[in-house]
Amino acid sequence: MTSSAEEFHPLDPGYRYCPKCGGELEPRSLKPNEPERLVCKVCGFIFYLDSKVAVGTLTLINGKILLLRRAIEPGYGKWVFPGGFVDRGETLEAAAVRETLEETNLVVRPISLLNAYSYPGRPVIVIVYRAEVVRGEPMAGDETLEVRAFLPEEIPWDELAFPSTRDALRDLLKQL
Repeated sequence: MTSSAEEFHPLDPGYRYCPKCGGELEPRSLKPNEPERLVCKVCGFIFYLDSKVAVGTLTLINGKILLLRRAIEPGYGKWVFPGGFVDRGETLEAAAVRETLEETNLVVRPISLLNAYSYPGRPVIVIVYRAEVVRGEPMAGDETLEVRAFLPEEIPWDELAFPSTRDALRDLLKQL
């Protein structure tokens, strides 16, 4: 058995030490049919590598779908709907409104759940809402290169940032 945690947990960002006592973490099987967990050799703390939750909004402006080009990695320069990670204790809807405002200068109101997206081997669960603009003018935020609204036939399919972007747009178009 090797002591390299990432060999056992390819999604692990490199955790080596216990956040409670500083002891070394090691991969250990705790229950049959479950993945190995990182467990502290000193205090026994179990470090669960939980999924991360992200939210996004798909908004129509004059019949066009609002997208933005990312100014950060991953997906720098690619198109995506406004969105980002949910902070601990924040509701999904509040996070969707906050992220949309930060990235596009638009205050939106979620009107319905479009869908939730998860993919094998990926640690992020993406929840997407249909939303409507309450106020503001589209403008790029500090994590955004450009904000633009596209007619369905203008969507830059070959320049989308993530599988969830493609899948959510397809789901939206089925509803329109």
